[in-house]
Order: sequence, then structure tokens, then C-alpha cells
Amino acid sequence: MHDDRALVEARLQRVLDERIRPALYPRSVPLEVAAWVAPGEPVPVAEGLAARHSPVAVGDAWGAPWATTWFKVVGTVPEEWAGRTVEAVLDLGFDERMPGFQCEALVYTPDGTPVKAINPRNQWVRVGAPVRGGEQVTWHVEAASNPVILDVHPFLPTPLGDPETAGSEPRYRLARMDLAVFDTTVWELVQDLEVLGELMVELPVDAPRRWEVLRAVGRALDAIDLQDVNGTAEAARSQLREVLASPAGASAHRISAVGHAHIDSAWLWPLRETVRKVARTASNMTALLEDEPEFVFAMSQAQQYAWLKEHRPEVYAKVKKAVADGRFVPAGGMWVESDTNMPGSEAMARQFVHGKRFFLEEFGVENDEAWLPDTFGFAAGLPQIIKAAGAKWLLTQKISWSQINAFPHHTFRWEGIDGTRIFTHFPPVDTYNCQMAGREIAHAARNFKDKGVARHSLAPTGWGDGGGGTTREMIAKARRLRDLDGSPVVVWEKPAEFFAKAEAEYPQAPVWVGELYLELHRATLTSQAKTKRGNRRSEQLLREAELWSATAAVAAGHPYPYAALDRIWKTVLLHQFHDILPGSSIAWVHREAERTYAAVAAELEELIAAALTALAGSGDAELVANSAPHTREGVAAGAVAASSREGAAVRAEDREGGGFTLTNGLLRIEIDDHGLVVSAYDLTAERETVAPGEAANLLQIHPDFPNMWDAWDVDSFYRNVVTDLTCADEVALGEVSQSAATVRVARSFGDSRVVQSLTLARGQRRLDIDTEVDWHETEKFLKASFPLDVHAERYAAETQFGHLYRPTHTNTSWEAAKFEACAHRFVHVEEPGWGVALVNDATYGHDVTRTVREDGDRGTTTTVRLSLLRAPRFPDPQTDQGLHRFRYALAPGAAIGDAVREGHRINLPERRITGTGAVAPLIAVDNDATVVTAVKLADDGSGDVVVRLHEAHGGRARAVLTAGFDLAGAVTTDLLERATADGPAIERHGRTVRMALRPFQIVTLRLTVAGPRTDS
Repeated sequence: MHDDRALVEARLQRVLDERIRPALYPRSVPLEVAAWVAPGEPVPVAEGLAARHSPVAVGDAWGAPWATTWFKVVGTVPEEWAGRTVEAVLDLGFDERMPGFQCEALVYTPDGTPVKAINPRNQWVRVGAPVRGGEQVTWHVEAASNPVILDVHPFLPTPLGDPETAGSEPRYRLARMDLAVFDTTVWELVQDLEVLGELMVELPVDAPRRWEVLRAVGRALDAIDLQDVNGTAEAARSQLREVLASPAGASAHRISAVGHAHIDSAWLWPLRETVRKVARTASNMTALLEDEPEFVFAMSQAQQYAWLKEHRPEVYAKVKKAVADGRFVPAGGMWVESDTNMPGSEAMARQFVHGKRFFLEEFGVENDEAWLPDTFGFAAGLPQIIKAAGAKWLLTQKISWSQINAFPHHTFRWEGIDGTRIFTHFPPVDTYNCQMAGREIAHAARNFKDKGVARHSLAPTGWGDGGGGTTREMIAKARRLRDLDGSPVVVWEKPAEFFAKAEAEYPQAPVWVGELYLELHRATLTSQAKTKRGNRRSEQLLREAELWSATAAVAAGHPYPYAALDRIWKTVLLHQFHDILPGSSIAWVHREAERTYAAVAAELEELIAAALTALAGSGDAELVANSAPHTREGVAAGAVAASSREGAAVRAEDREGGGFTLTNGLLRIEIDDHGLVVSAYDLTAERETVAPGEAANLLQIHPDFPNMWDAWDVDSFYRNVVTDLTCADEVALGEVSQSAATVRVARSFGDSRVVQSLTLARGQRRLDIDTEVDWHETEKFLKASFPLDVHAERYAAETQFGHLYRPTHTNTSWEAAKFEACAHRFVHVEEPGWGVALVNDATYGHDVTRTVREDGDRGTTTTVRLSLLRAPRFPDPQTDQGLHRFRYALAPGAAIGDAVREGHRINLPERRITGTGAVAPLIAVDNDATVVTAVKLADDGSGDVVVRLHEAHGGRARAVLTAGFDLAGAVTTDLLERATADGPAIERHGRTVRMALRPFQIVTLRLTVAGPRTDS
């Protein structure tokens, strides 16, 4: 029997490849083809249609990297084809291995109406079914010659990711441009044989069903005349009907198929190309929905719908109709499928605010699910953000990529830092680009970890990453798998229908507490440092622009810039997409992002300056404006007259043995003649910060050549080799005054140079370190090390709306796997009663380790290292080359509240302005544990003031919020500023609102200003 099986499998494959598939189009005639190459960037459709085309032929080369070629194809259907199904077969020179990663096109009628897209697995355009014969066919094909970046070896450096280096040689050659008869019977036979052949090899060898299928396939192959496949295809199909009609067992696994085309908003292509990818995919999916009544398609990312609306309104109109019909499902309710580790608190909230509002306003759709199949791990603060946005479910697939530990569930409840739980599903099919292949469907059933208590899973079905979506072949396979013995049952369903069934059948689903850490792609926390700095700076400037604009609107009648802030937020949110902010896109994407962030910063600075001028007036008194959530220089979220800081004067002295000693009555900092911090002594606690015999602010460099995915990955073995950068070109006193003293340190290494300014300021319990690196290394990893004399089994890392704890030890493989992790503004380590914070203004990646010293008192050293720069060569061979600036600070004696405060301080420096007098805060909160993340006017233009805050220390907090205006009302709302009963009970008395918060609880307050509206 074994030999029979092997023979049938081999025979089936050869007959399909060499006889049956080639018979799909038994007759064909060539189309006439002409071409016009657009100069530079893509042109409007009307220009492409009107251009003067020149004749080209099959076999001709075409398509410089990133160019657009407009082909015009013309033909006549032969009269003798009347009554047959006819299609055009347009093969631009596709490589069928890589849909979405190469050339693709959108086909238009002569009047500019989109027809459908063509790509490697979707090369057909229907002419008629049936045709009359004699029809004249004219189409225009907007073809993008996107170069293949992921080639046979996907990690070799390539110049193709930047149009300035990609060259102009054609990348493709026209392969086929024909009108052809489409044999529906042969096509159906292909689907029959593929489904049964794939099922056969997945069934157990000793299963009777396997042999039943095998014999039927053998009989079908016997029925085919290999010299007349088209004439004998129906006879072959008849041999398979009985075995295809055998129903699935009652206990079969249930798979909800959801049509899908995960489209990376940028990755190995620029943003402008994604605009066209979305149009191509949506064109095909709306057409497929019309042809296939059972099919359901889901597309996430409100940004992509907005692109359709702006750039392809004809396609968008079809999408809107399909949404109204319940067939095209806006999924996820986020602006983009963002990274979730690095976006700040407010940015993560706004992903849902802008995404859900777009779907509500455009389609009347309220999303209950977050849809993030490809995001690189999930921050521990996310569950309550999802809930606060009015959603309750999460789908992702990426955790299945973890290299070390297999996640123990596919369906579970995920608990975040505040105790919120979200019903979560990881599709056991282990792909968000399911093709309905038998191996995928069988794997989903075998792999499902919650057997016995649950039986439903989801399969996102369609070509993705570069788009394309579901094909008619996938739908045909799903139809055969709807009720097939030996296979899971496959049914097309909306995501919400799946989640409702899955949650109902599994009410006691297990709970996973804390972050969903991806044991892969850890280097995305560091790659493309300028993109990350641009994101952080944009987030902080948006906070300031909203705060000062709202304050000026209420206090001074200054026009609130609704439209500008909405547009800028959407730009920043777009760049948090999970291949932009993580630094894993081609050079084009990151160079463009750098320019975009610069423009965003310039516009926000103008908005901030205009609002502060409206508030402070035109006087020449020097004022200090504070936008941080904690009181600074005696002011909270306002401005006061500048004054000298309190505290002992700063002193700088020569240090015995070389270097310098800085003191300010709170700290004594010793910097040796190598420019290293060898002591950071807390004078109040009489406690040393730096571990004995060690040096802090030690720059270290490692070789960095991961096994795969250069920009994405750092492998644990990178730590095996390290070079301490201890040689200094210069260690000198810089500016010294009673207010501050600075030591300047310069170092050279490799082809790079770093200059640091170490500053101790009056009245401050921190050492500020300003680092400028001119980086010209390749495949290296730069870290800044701080070995601390602290015995800590865990440390705190800031995440959205709070912090999480991670162990400093590696007791288990789960802990060992987290050798590179994410923090926002601070990392904090602590012994009972005394701790240290390391805060930053632009970095995310870090590592924390602990060692026991073998001499002396055998104390414990806890070393915190910030990840500064990398130099991978794929997909951008020039990653991170050039000038970078980082600011970070060491804060000895810091409790967790100090870490929170100092983290905000370094990211939101005070502003020195001139004016006529002090600016009263619009909002003040009396408890430092309650941190305000946003003050703004309500998005609906009502003039209400919206305040978002959270408990930041991890404990209970009572707080009194005081408004700088008369209050007519106060309510708690969800993130979309809609009144809700989910928030804490609040008490309003005059201008104050009292509340009690749970640990890390998010609260959004909507405050109504008494009296006439003062905003515009």
C-alpha cells in the first residue's frame, strides 16, 4: 500500500503540472500591446490614459526599479469563441513565488474605471462568460515595476531600496499578453485534485479515509486522456464526486475563514506604493465579493481606507457599498496596524481614537476587535487601551514566530497591568496569509492547543504583506472544505462572528498576565534611531501643542487648530506602522520619514509658539513654561517668571588621580580621566550608586550579525564579544556656574566619534548625559552601560499608562529569552527604600542583567544598558549612518515616582518665553501619582476640555483635579470622548473634580466650560 500511495502522489503532481493546468486556456490569440513610461513618480490616471504609447512585444524588457509603465492592450475576441468563457491572460513577467513583492498592476477601461488588479497569482481579467464573439477589447494597465528586495537570499545588502541607488536597468520581461478561452471544467478539476491530494497526504497513513481518497484520485487520473484533457476533464471529475461529498465528522475542528490581505503600510516599498497596493487589492476583493456570495473579506487600517477615498474614489465607492452589504468588513479599529511596544501612551490611545472614529463616521461600524496579525509583540498596557476604546477582543498571529518558547494557548484571556482582560486568539494556522492549502488546514487542527475545551479557530485567508488578497482558487478550496470527511470544517465568517462563537464556547479560557513578548525581532527596538527619535519628539510636541492650544482657546479665545492637529496626529500614527517605527523598512521609507518628522516638528513648534504668545502677551518679561505633568519651577502646566533654582551651588573640582568631581549638595559625581562615571554618591542617603570597581556611562560595542532578518533581529550570541570604549580623546571641564557644571568627553572608535556632555545641575538629583554620535560602523551594536550597586530581582520598565516588572534573573527559558526588551522613558531598579532610575529621551531597547561579585562583601551588581545604535545592512544598507543625538540621565535615590517624573522632565524640557505675566494652568492635579497624558479640546468642536490621566505608580491614588475655568459639568468618557459608566466615580465641587483610581487605571474626563464658548 505504501508504494501505491507514493506512486499516486508523484503521478498526481506531474499530471497537474504538465497536463491539467496547462489545459486551463486551450485556445488563445495575442493582444496588441503598446507602452508609455511615466517620468518619475506615478501620474494621475487621466495622464496615463492620454499618453502616447509605443508598440512593444512579448519578450521585451520593461520596468526600471520603482518606475510606472502604462501598457495599452487591444484585441478582438474571435467569432468562433462565441458561447465560451474568455479571459485576458496578462503576465508581466511574474515570479509566482512572491505575490506582493514584485511587479503588479491595475487594469482600467478606456474611461479610467478600475477593472481589477493583476499580480503573480492573479493574472486574469474576465472578458465575458459567455462571450458573443467579435467583442473589441481595450484596456490600460498601470504597471508598477517594484523591484524584488527579498530574493533567493533575502538578507544580502541591496541598492534597490532607494530610487537614488536602484539604477535604471529593466527588472522584468513581458511573458504573455493574450486573449484566451477559459475552460471552467478543467479549472474545477484542478481544485478538486488539489484539495483531495493535499488532504490525502495529511491524513494518517493507517486511516481508511486516506486510502479512500487515494483510490479516488487514482481513478480520476486514469479517466484523463493526457492528449485530450479538456475533453476528458468532466469524466475525471465524476470519479471524485463521491469522495468529495463525504461529510466531516461531528467532532471536526471549526475554522472561520476570513478573507484577508495584510498590507504593510510601508516595508519593502514606500508609502506611495502602498496607496496603489490598497487600490489594487480592494478592486479585486470587491469584484470577488460580487461573484462569490459566501465570501467575506476583512481589511484593517483606517489609513488605507482614507487613501482609497482620496486617491481612488471609484474603488472606495465599491468598498462602501460592500461594507453596507456586510461583506467587506472594516476590522481592528486602528489607524494602522501599529507597533505596540514603542508608541507612547497617548499615541497608542489615538491609534484607536482615529481608527474607530473613521470607521464610525464613514461606515457606521463599531469595532469590537483589535486586529494586529503581524505586530512584533504586545505591550502590557494594551488590554485596557483596547477596552477603553470600546473593544473587547484581540487577534494576532505573530507570537507563533517566537524562537524559544511555544506559547501555551491559542485562545485565552490576556490581562494587562491594570487587571483588564481581553479575549484573545492566535490562529493555530500559524499564518496571516492562509492559502487554504491542505497542509495549513490540517496544521490548524493539529496545532490547536485548546482541544477538548474549544474547537473554533480563525484563518486569515489571502495573499498579504504586499497585498493581493484572496483568490478565486482559495474560495473554491474553501467551498470543498466546508463539509469534507477528514478535514476541519471551513466557513467564511466575519471576525466578530468568530469571536462571539469562540468566547461563548470557552467562558473559562485561561489567563495570561503581562506583556506578550515576541522572542524574535528584538532589534526593532533600536534600528533606525532617527525614525525612533522623530516619533518620540513628535509625540511630545503634540502633547505641548494640544495643551497650550487648549489653554489659549479657553483663557484667551485663541483659535484651536482642530484640522492641523488631526492631520498631524494621523501622520505620526501612520509612521508608527509596524515596519516603519521598528526600523525594518527600505531606505526610501526612512529617509522620507526623517523629512516628514522635521516638517511635523516645525509645524507643531509654530502652533506652540502661537498659543504661548496668545497666553503670555507681547511683553519682555522672561517666563518659564512647563508642559510636563508634574510641578516644575513652581508651576504645573503653565508659565511663571523665571527665577534661580533653589539648592546648593554646583561645584566642580579636579579629582585625585585625574578627571573631575561635581557636587550640588545632593549628589557627588566622580568622572575619571577616561571620562567614565566611577562614582555617583547619594549624599542624602549616604549611598553609592555605581557598583564597586565598575564604571557607569561606559560605551560598549558588540559585533552584530544575526542569523536572519538583519534590521529585525539581534541574537543572544552578540554578547559573547564586547569592546569597552574607554580611551578618550578629551576629558575637560565645559561650562561651569553655580547653576550647573559640565564635563565634556570625546572618544574615537572605528570610523566613528562620540562627544558627551555630563551635566550636574543645581537642585537636581540626576546626572544628565547628552551624547552625540557620528556613527559610521557596519554590523555593530552600541550600548551605554550602567552597573549599579543594587540588589534587585526585578526591574520596572515604563510602558503605556504605567510600567511593568521584568526579572533580572534567568531562572527559566521565558526569562532568558527577554535579553533585549522595551522601555519608554525610564528603567527603574530598587532595593527596599532606595532605587535608581535611568531615563531617556529617544531610546527604547535595553537589557538588564545581574551578577554577584566574587570579592569583598559579595554584593549584587544590577547592570542596565541602553541600546543606542545598530548598523544592519538589510533592507537598508546605510542604516543609522551619520549623526545622532541622545539624552539620558542617571537618577540615584529615585523611587518609582521619581522615575516617572524624571522621565517626563527629560522628554518635556521647560520653555523659556517672553511675555507680560504668568500663565495659569488650565488643569492641575494634586497627586504626583496621577499623571496627565493629554489636555485638549473635544474633537467634536463643542469647546469641552478633555483630560486624560492615569495612576502611574502602581498603587491606589486619590486625586483632586482643579480646572482653571468655571465648570458646568464633568463626566468620564471612553477614549472616543463618549460618556461611559466604566470610569471611576467622580465628585464635582465648583472647579474641582475628585476621584479615586485603581493601579494604572486610565481615566478620560470631559469638562464642560461654564459660560459662552471661547474657542473657534
